[in-house]
Amino acid sequence: MQDIEGGQRQSDPRLSVLERAAEVLHVRLETLLSDRDMRADTECVDAAELAEIRATLHRHDVLTGAFVKSDPVDMDALRRNVAYGWMAFQASDYSPLGRVLPPLIVDANRAAVQADGNAQRSAQALLTLVYQLTVAAATKFGDDALAWHAADRAITAAERSGDAVAIAGAARHVCDAMFHRGNSREAVDFATATASQHERDLVRTSQGLSVLGMLYLKASMAAAHAEHRSEVSVLLEAAGDAAERLGVDGNALWTAFGPTNVSIHRVSALARMNHGADAVAAAAQIEQTGLNALPRERRAAHLVDVARGLTQAGRREEAVTKLLEAEREAPEEVHCRPRTRQLVEDLRLLGAGSAEGRLRGLAGRCGLPA
Repeated sequence: MQDIEGGQRQSDPRLSVLERAAEVLHVRLETLLSDRDMRADTECVDAAELAEIRATLHRHDVLTGAFVKSDPVDMDALRRNVAYGWMAFQASDYSPLGRVLPPLIVDANRAAVQADGNAQRSAQALLTLVYQLTVAAATKFGDDALAWHAADRAITAAERSGDAVAIAGAARHVCDAMFHRGNSREAVDFATATASQHERDLVRTSQGLSVLGMLYLKASMAAAHAEHRSEVSVLLEAAGDAAERLGVDGNALWTAFGPTNVSIHRVSALARMNHGADAVAAAAQIEQTGLNALPRERRAAHLVDVARGLTQAGRREEAVTKLLEAEREAPEEVHCRPRTRQLVEDLRLLGAGSAEGRLRGLAGRCGLPA
């Protein structure tokens, strides 16, 4: 077992031994039969787990609310489990999400069906957080169809809650899912319409300001995807206004919203529009203390955006160094995310000069073919 955990295999293993090892290690048998690095299999949500999440969304009781009568859902335990899922995501600890999300989806739907009155509205607000986490995970792993499916459920639950904060929180994930499916114009319009409709209520609380700001930030990413630079500037300015009113780098409702998050989205937008030199310059203006206040997932994603900007600016050796920084910060953000793996592959094709050896090692840890 120690040899297998260390990445070694017997030269002539008995299949029964490997079957037992796969069971103990909670990996697929084909992983142990492969010469590829096992790292990504243990760090990432894989296709089978994404399929299980999708199957849960398609369950008859989840779709109809026709759950078999059972004991009431323990709402305190459900809240703790939702918080655990979001904390794992923000820590870039993605591997538990494939196991956590299916039962969370079932229990949160069951709770919404069992409750009534104000309790039901609270349960719907919790349900939308579960669906928002599903969108975030699916988007992270490149399953845009699943993300859109979950986003649709998220906004429906949020509307049923009647809570402006829940609605705006769900809307930012709808925007995200829309533009990842190629509907950038619709994504911006949806986000800005939601912001306009609910802004008066949202600016009253820190949670409201946080989801409002994130709604504008997601809209800026959609506009950047369409390379509408002037619109990106307007949306980032609106997000900046919300951050200024908030006054801190917070994490209300797991948004990580505040002035620093606005700054790193500016870098990301510039990189998305292929303005690499501008992205690198913008990144240099961000205070390290602000970055340190962000969750690991945000810090690592920012480092990847800077690496993308460096690549666009022709500074490929520095880009490799920045990717290795991201890997040290949160290995899963580099090894698991398709968009980051594609950047590693692009650097291999372009060449990285004296960083070729380090890049080759990184590619191997990402599970990319030699």
